[in-house]
Amino acid sequence: MTPEQVQSFFTGLAAILALSRLLGAGARRIGQPPVVGELLAGVLVGPTLFDGALARFLFPTDIRPMLSALADLGLVLFMFVVGYELDLSRLRGKRRVALSVSLCSVLAPLALGGLLALHLAEQHATGSRAAFVLFLGAAMAVTAFPVLARILADSGLGRTRVGSIALASAALDDILAWSLLAVVVTVAGGGGQWRMLLAPVYLAVMLLVVRPWLRRLFDGGSGRNSTGRRTGWAGWAREHVTADQLIVVLGGLLLSALATEWMGAHFVFGAFLFGAVMPRDTARQLRHQITDRLEYVTRLLLLPAFFVVAGLQVDLSRTGTRGLGELGLILLTAITGKFAGAYLGARLNRVPRVQSGVLAALMNTRGLTELVILTVGLQLGVIGPELYAMMVVMALVTTAMAGPLLTALGRRRGGPAALGDFSFPAEQAGPPRAAGTPTARKS
Repeated sequence: MTPEQVQSFFTGLAAILALSRLLGAGARRIGQPPVVGELLAGVLVGPTLFDGALARFLFPTDIRPMLSALADLGLVLFMFVVGYELDLSRLRGKRRVALSVSLCSVLAPLALGGLLALHLAEQHATGSRAAFVLFLGAAMAVTAFPVLARILADSGLGRTRVGSIALASAALDDILAWSLLAVVVTVAGGGGQWRMLLAPVYLAVMLLVVRPWLRRLFDGGSGRNSTGRRTGWAGWAREHVTADQLIVVLGGLLLSALATEWMGAHFVFGAFLFGAVMPRDTARQLRHQITDRLEYVTRLLLLPAFFVVAGLQVDLSRTGTRGLGELGLILLTAITGKFAGAYLGARLNRVPRVQSGVLAALMNTRGLTELVILTVGLQLGVIGPELYAMMVVMALVTTAMAGPLLTALGRRRGGPAALGDFSFPAEQAGPPRAAGTPTARKS
């Protein structure tokens, strides 16, 4: 790197930190998750404003490959955390309703997105029409699990029945969305497609070899005292992550991302799967230490760099009447599909109307996960820059909608948190009462 490139690189990083922090804090002050402000910061520094003069000044062309490398590293760490936090034990006790909400909130936007793709294909399909249709459907169907969790915590819904159903549904939604994207990658057909035949072998190695080995790594031994608790190094290792353990995790994560990239899939699949196979029976404190240490630098620096790199490819300045019409169709399809699907899935399980509306509003949140999928589609050449820009706007709008919708739904019930708990009709009625049995007193 020349001295001028070094100066431009550090100036650009400083601008990224300042803009993401400023707009993220501004989003929080108006009741939005910080990711909305960070997404907006990425779009504002792109070529949309001032004919790209700000982007050329802050991020000259010769430093953009370095920013892209930082963005990719942030993406790897983010997808690892998403996979690690994907806890299917959330389904316990709510499997039926979560499965119904998740399936309906995927199938409805998938079908509507596919129909929209057939309409847009002539103008925007860049390669395989089948890959384009599947990709647009998958992009419409995604729900952002991390952003949803943050919205639930901020609104007070996190520990309620609605919140737990939403998290369980979003976890299943994530699995379905990434599976759909894997199909898109296969259909799109990149170089070395024969390597994709090794995917089952890779998956078997991760589940049968890597996962047990990681469990032994974090067990730290088998010493126990008379009460059954681990003692000495074994007990300490299950409560504290060491530098050596963290290095092993990071090395394995990078190798997993490398493996899926080499096979012809995208590296995000390797990062996500490595997080998903991390042992769940380790101490909760240890899990928090791992995610907190990786998330800190990722959230503060690497993901803002990803937002900026993504925003540099969003140019809305030349969007004409046709483009605005297509953007309207995209928004209508995305919102209608998610709302109708999630609401129907909840009502099929006799969730009350208002709480079904809350679930629909929450499942419509797309956020950063949507941006990740769109970036994969752009890098694979499934979509072009024009459609990518409109889909980024859709992700921003649908994420920003959740807060105001929850506020509107909770206005007559004492706030959004009051919407969280409810009883199914069977619970309200209680079990059948035998003849002569006195009526139970209400608690």
